Amino acid sequence: MDRFFFSLGALLAGVAVAAGAFAAHGLRERITPEMLAIFETGARYQMYHALALLAVAWAAARWPASAAPLAGWLFVAGIVVFSGSLYVLSITGLRWLGAVTPLGGLAFLAGWTVLAWTVARAG
Repeated sequence: MDRFFFSLGALLAGVAVAAGAFAAHGLRERITPEMLAIFETGARYQMYHALALLAVAWAAARWPASAAPLAGWLFVAGIVVFSGSLYVLSITGLRWLGAVTPLGGLAFLAGWTVLAWTVARAG
């Protein structure tokens, strides 16, 4: 499981870099500055949580019987829902997606809580 989350984290970090480059070079002239900022927020949070998956991989390797994989899946869900909804919202202008975004934020918060709990209990 540790290699899976490390690989996925590295892949999603690369996708975050590509998304940021796409925003800077492909979207700047096509969407409003407000929508560009929303897209960039999605890319930034994707990068943060792709790096968090590297921490999950380390925790899963260090403590194999821990809840670290749950934290990893919560981070993945957060990336898909939070960042994904912001990407789609900024490109399409579908404002209702803004109501979905906080669910991804809750997944991020739950992931950090589970990761902290995992490390605290492993001590």
